[in-house]
Amino acid sequence: MKRRDVLKKAGILAAAGLITQGSKAVAREENVKSKLALKIAHITDVHIRPDLDAPEKFKKCLEVIKSEKVDFFLNGGDSIFDASYDTVKRERVTELWNLWDDCIKGLKGYEVYSCIGNHDPWWVAPDKSDEMYGKDYVVKRLGIPNRYYSFNRSGWHFIILDGNNPSITLDDKQFEWLKKELETLPANQPVLMMSHYPILGVTPFWEGGMHSDYKKLKALFYQHRDKVKVCLSGHNHLLDTASYNGTEYFCNGAMSGYWWGKGDEKSAGDGYYEETPPGYAILELYQDGSVKNVYKPHAF
Repeated sequence: MKRRDVLKKAGILAAAGLITQGSKAVAREENVKSKLALKIAHITDVHIRPDLDAPEKFKKCLEVIKSEKVDFFLNGGDSIFDASYDTVKRERVTELWNLWDDCIKGLKGYEVYSCIGNHDPWWVAPDKSDEMYGKDYVVKRLGIPNRYYSFNRSGWHFIILDGNNPSITLDDKQFEWLKKELETLPANQPVLMMSHYPILGVTPFWEGGMHSDYKKLKALFYQHRDKVKVCLSGHNHLLDTASYNGTEYFCNGAMSGYWWGKGDEKSAGDGYYEETPPGYAILELYQDGSVKNVYKPHAF
């Protein structure tokens, strides 16, 4: 293919969405088409709030995503605007979670697999025994089985992680669970992992917010490089892709962009966080373990 044809094709694809795909996916498209196993939506950093018309904007975006005929949703955390600050009261936390529930009602009939974001837990409850204190309450409100868990769909294995530990890490118990989880999977079983935080990425170089145990994790992934195909994240509200040792690291932008606001002096457009517009991603997972991640901006 001539260079001008490559550029022309890239321009057409860019108009449809921001495509980030791994080298294996490119090779698959150039040679033999593998069968599509799953089409899933990745929404993250919704930060639902009662103002700025956020609930209605979010509901409209969910309807657009549903028209994509996805199999299910992955929710990357920071579902509510903020329960983590010292000044947040019980009534505010309750209001935010009720808003989340109201919005998610529109996904009736779809499975939604969520992870915990750093802004989701309420840490200033009067006592640690309080029902609403910490991550256990978030697990309950999101309807997930545990703060970390796994499931299978259409030949792919999904692992949902909890990086909300000191210095953004997996705690020892969780890391041992992850090791055993990967060891028990058959050879060449494709795996997608989702953490709220990037495990490896580009934007953390100036934004921070990456797993500090990335060396430990990338060493584990190398041991299981026939399995670990995708690591999905949010948190930074920025879009980037990194590829290392056969694993594709997709950090997708925030549904809320600049927390549903217009932005600041660093915003490249209305609602942008720096150069990344608000949006969501559609992932196509193939039977051969390849993946295509298409980020789709949405207008306010």
